[in-house]
Amino acid sequence: MTEFGSTPEQSPDPATGPVEPAAPVGAAVPASPAIPSPTPPSPGLPSQVIVYPLPGEAGVADPSPGDPDATPVVDLLADPEVAPGSVAELSAFGPNSPRRGRSRLNLPAMIVVAAVIGLLAGLLGGFGGYKLAQRSTSNTLGTISLPQVTAGSSSRASDTIAGIAKAVLPSVVSIQVSNPNESATGSGFVIRSDGYILTNNHVAAPAAQPGGTMTVQFQNGVTKPGTIVGVDPSYDLAVVKVDLTGLSVATLGNSDGVQVGDTAVAIGSPLGLAGTVTSGIISALNRPVTAGDSATGASSAFIDAIQTDAAINPGNSGGPLVNGSGQVIGVNSAIASLGASAQGSQSGSIGLGFAIPINQAKRVAEQLIATGHSTHPVIGVSLDLGFSGSGARIAAVTPGGPAAKAGLRVGSIITAVDGKAIADATELIVAIRSHVPGDTLTFTVSGSGSSTQVKVVLSASS
Repeated sequence: MTEFGSTPEQSPDPATGPVEPAAPVGAAVPASPAIPSPTPPSPGLPSQVIVYPLPGEAGVADPSPGDPDATPVVDLLADPEVAPGSVAELSAFGPNSPRRGRSRLNLPAMIVVAAVIGLLAGLLGGFGGYKLAQRSTSNTLGTISLPQVTAGSSSRASDTIAGIAKAVLPSVVSIQVSNPNESATGSGFVIRSDGYILTNNHVAAPAAQPGGTMTVQFQNGVTKPGTIVGVDPSYDLAVVKVDLTGLSVATLGNSDGVQVGDTAVAIGSPLGLAGTVTSGIISALNRPVTAGDSATGASSAFIDAIQTDAAINPGNSGGPLVNGSGQVIGVNSAIASLGASAQGSQSGSIGLGFAIPINQAKRVAEQLIATGHSTHPVIGVSLDLGFSGSGARIAAVTPGGPAAKAGLRVGSIITAVDGKAIADATELIVAIRSHVPGDTLTFTVSGSGSSTQVKVVLSASS
């Protein structure tokens, strides 16, 4: 064992002979002539590094066997690490400074340890990053919950818009018509379970042309060919039929009981969008409106119309206008607009829609189903449509007709019907059409500077 600060004693080696003891630590050692010092030693530093190698140490020449005075030779190009079993002294503080031991460092082992630590750190860092990203993704996609109310019951009261729509929609149909020159879409509703459907004359008219066809589509997607039973251009009404039975039938109300402000719901296929429901109120009654579509060849109809602000658009024609009880009170027929759109087509709803009162439509439909044609009330006169004064002036009187029998003459001006003022010829026609043949009306007639009351019994058109 070597005590720190002492000089190790050398034991004789049988192979090499006795070894001379080294000089005491700190003593000067003569420089080997084989390794001259290229520069003088720096002050304060030892002049030599003494290495006592073990025989066979790499980088050190073995002493010649049997040469006791052989001087160890240090290979300056070899690894400077001190070989096991040798002693090296390096004084940084001069010959009299305390001597210190030198720790041995294994560089390859340190490199391996550092690599392992770096690998472990990388793995731990990567795993931590993965878990953080996983938590962030989970928070973003899987665990965020926004407040929301429950769906609740899907049932609605029968007098709500949803309840009305649910009850009426199964009886409403979409009607597609076409001929070699045109095609169009309208609406209608079932009035008898054996396939009878009520719609507008201007909806059905294209199918009545040579080569015309009609297809009726129900809310459940079933489609059937439709045939025209009869039309009445004077009221803009038509009845068509499909070969089906057991159909849901719309409930017909009574238009005489309608009041301004009542709930109004329009159902149909505006712009081909089947089953569209809009709502509003009854805006006015007894609006004199002319309806029909000259583009389809349909004649103008004079309607004592129900006005509504429920949205009605092209394609709604022929569909039902229903009240707050889900009863049909009118047949949607016309709208007022601000003119054609920029594309030249008819513009949409501006909140002025008009429907034929169901009481008139019912009477016409019953006649069309029974006979294929219908009648409307007349008084047997022709009116001067160019008259600009107040009232409707008679231009001609049919001999033997109701007007002739009542004593009306050419030039007479009718200013009121049953006490309601008449502004022009259109209002007179509408007032008469709102009645049925056989009704008696009281006209207020002016002429020759006087005004008289004349009773006229309406007759049926032939």
